[in-house]
Amino acid sequence: MAAVNPGERAVTTLQSLLLGLLYVFLYFPIFYIAYLSVMQNSVWPFPPEFTAAWYARLAIMSDFHDGLINSVLLGFGSGALSTLFAGLAVVGLLKYPVRWRGPMAILYVSPLFVAHVLIGISSLMFNRGVLDLPGTLASAIVANSTYGISFAFLVILAQLVRYDWRLDDVGQVFGATPFRCFREVTLPNIWPAMLGAFLITFLLAFNELEISFYNLGAIPTLPTVAWGSLRYGLKPELFALAALVNGLVFVVFVVMYVLMRMGVVRFGYRGK
Repeated sequence: MAAVNPGERAVTTLQSLLLGLLYVFLYFPIFYIAYLSVMQNSVWPFPPEFTAAWYARLAIMSDFHDGLINSVLLGFGSGALSTLFAGLAVVGLLKYPVRWRGPMAILYVSPLFVAHVLIGISSLMFNRGVLDLPGTLASAIVANSTYGISFAFLVILAQLVRYDWRLDDVGQVFGATPFRCFREVTLPNIWPAMLGAFLITFLLAFNELEISFYNLGAIPTLPTVAWGSLRYGLKPELFALAALVNGLVFVVFVVMYVLMRMGVVRFGYRGK
């Protein structure tokens, strides 16, 4: 057994220390908010006095309930639209010989380089000035999809770039119609990529403030309700809300990780 070089051991130790500090820097604010959500005094919770009063008050605040329902609808709608159009775009660009493949791919990811405020304002001006539409949940879903398609496109593209499209040709050679070939050959192979894109775009739209703020009108979502409540100060109920949302996201990713380790779910196509 080869001896470990002291220099390599020092580098490994330093890398581990830096990685640990990075995780502390990224996740300490989240855990601190969760800690404040069960504290009686949030100014300096020491010595700690635990309480569940803020969660109880959050449970009876109807504006947060309406905001939660609208945020879920916004996330599902935007996630479904983004995944659908991004999936069609990736399949079209990779499966068929497209002459302007590079410029078209750049066009799909270009919203990533536009500020959320500009997307929200431009969507509002187009809906009001051209389509004569007021701020509705549907217009907010479309506006968030403009940004979500770029993320979904990158997620699906990164996982389908290795897909062997000759499998589709084989299915059609044996008499399958294009729709049946997609349903029985393509979709069973690419659905993990579609699911990953949907989860990302759902979370983006669920937590979005700037784009939704300009396109919702008076319809509340969790981010807009939380933003509006800041006018009256930083309330402990917001700590409880943030802890619940972050806890839900954490549980979802833990469940997905366990399913991946068990082999139930496998993200990305792996050619044989």
